[in-house]
Amino acid sequence: MPLLRSMQTQNDIIDILRARAAETPDRVVFSFLRDGITPTESITFGALDQRARETAAWMQARFPAGARALLLHPPGIEFIVAFFGCAYAGLTAIPAYPPRGREIDPRISAMAADAGAVAAFTTPDVWPKVSALTREAAGFAAVQWGISDDMSGDAHAWRDPHPTPDTPVHLQYTSGSTATPKGVIVTHGNLIANLRDMDLGWRHEADSVIVSWLPHFHDMGLVYGVLEPVYAGVPCYLMPPVAFMQNPLRWLQALSTFRGTHSAAPNFAYDLCAKKIKPADLAGLDLSRWAVAVNGAEPVRRETLQRFSAAFAAAGFQNRAFCPGYGLAEATLKVTATPRDETPIMITVEGAALDRGRVMVSRAGNPTVNEDATGQRTLVSSGRTAIETDVVIADPQTRRRRGADEVGEVWVAGSIVAAGYWDRVAETAETFGAMLDDDGGPFLRTGDLGFLHDGRLFICGRLKDLIIIRGQNHYPQDIEQTVERLGAPFRSHGCAAFSVELDGEERLIIAQEIEREARGLAHADLLGRIRQAVVEVHEVQVYDAVFLTEGALPRTSSGKIRRQACRASYREGTLVGRLREGDKIDA
Repeated sequence: MPLLRSMQTQNDIIDILRARAAETPDRVVFSFLRDGITPTESITFGALDQRARETAAWMQARFPAGARALLLHPPGIEFIVAFFGCAYAGLTAIPAYPPRGREIDPRISAMAADAGAVAAFTTPDVWPKVSALTREAAGFAAVQWGISDDMSGDAHAWRDPHPTPDTPVHLQYTSGSTATPKGVIVTHGNLIANLRDMDLGWRHEADSVIVSWLPHFHDMGLVYGVLEPVYAGVPCYLMPPVAFMQNPLRWLQALSTFRGTHSAAPNFAYDLCAKKIKPADLAGLDLSRWAVAVNGAEPVRRETLQRFSAAFAAAGFQNRAFCPGYGLAEATLKVTATPRDETPIMITVEGAALDRGRVMVSRAGNPTVNEDATGQRTLVSSGRTAIETDVVIADPQTRRRRGADEVGEVWVAGSIVAAGYWDRVAETAETFGAMLDDDGGPFLRTGDLGFLHDGRLFICGRLKDLIIIRGQNHYPQDIEQTVERLGAPFRSHGCAAFSVELDGEERLIIAQEIEREARGLAHADLLGRIRQAVVEVHEVQVYDAVFLTEGALPRTSSGKIRRQACRASYREGTLVGRLREGDKIDA
């Protein structure tokens, strides 16, 4: 049983933390693994509440309620204290990341300017660099800085801001262009609804343990990795994202060492583990307690689930632990997901029918063959909602409701849907105010294509990413998988398929990362292999393919390929890491 079921009656995240601190003040909630292995710092519910009140008292003496504050913290306990400090003070937090290079990221400057930030907080280690880089940066002229070691007031002077469900907690900036990031307004009501949804579906219990390496400035890392442990009253072990990227085994070792039961990651992370971790590394690894392995991607890949399950079965991992899900920042985080202890649902459909917007199921189950060779595609369900969220499939042009097994845009309504974009009235109305032709709504337009089958959501791809050539629809994810299945030297999760208009006609372009180990392979040979595979499976001609160094494709903070950014860079000839015609692929 969860520790305190009355959490479902709490109205804001201040009440949640204060109730946890009163109930179990000495229970450790967060432990930080700076190297990904050893706990270097930890904090209890009682200490987090105390430090949040002290930080909030310092903030309230300097900033009015509702002021926007940029959080430029590296991963660690200090970020969590600052985030809850903002909530306790009634400030609106803007989670970001500290500068990584020799100049301030233009995106961070754009976020500060867009939000009208009047405050920015960071740590003593980061402050010297931040101070130098932001002195002349746009968006920081009116910002007042706070350093975590100095941000401590009298906890008794703290005043509860008494937020309503509509009071903003933070602005979650989306992965848009550098010049025009959009801040999603996430409220107390949004967070409570989403945290409750995840708790009901994934059943956090008294002995549950969460492990997370996800970036704290990303919606999944923040909402599930930082806020869900407080809501559910369970301990969480955190590590820096770089610790995972440098050695994926550390994630699984943390789950084994600290008896982790719940963890979440994008699709690519599971693939990276299956690829990089060798059988010899499994000695002493125990994943038998891992009950909920959330895979959040659009779409989740069947091959990924199978490869990971096969690779780590010897360590006790069970396939039913996988909980594929779907979500986005505009819906706080989770929209749908596979519940705990329910084996992921897969269906095989006719590819040609799917391209025409119809779902023709040829079989259900857990196939192991490559259906693409016969024009079939196996899709993984993203599950269902655990609360009252309304998910419908709509025709984006006519705004009519689609029936079961019909492809359309995924529209969402309910308390998880955020309040809109900060200071963007027109874009908020367009994205958050969609109405069906029968006056149903308003709905959030997700921009994702999908369908409902037996009440479960299946995602096909992004509406804006859809490739239409000679009247035929092609989902870029399908083409990308075909290329990646060719194997070395094509890097897994390193492919982007998109179209550009050339000479009055849409043309298919492939951008593909090449593995660092590959040597002596000519551009023309690789292009020939791609063209043959794509035309055989999808009956469409690849006009051009560009080859890139490892890690060069534009990605979001969660690792998803930004196809529209790839498309724009291709048209402008500015793709970073491009290997030119005639180059040899060499380390």
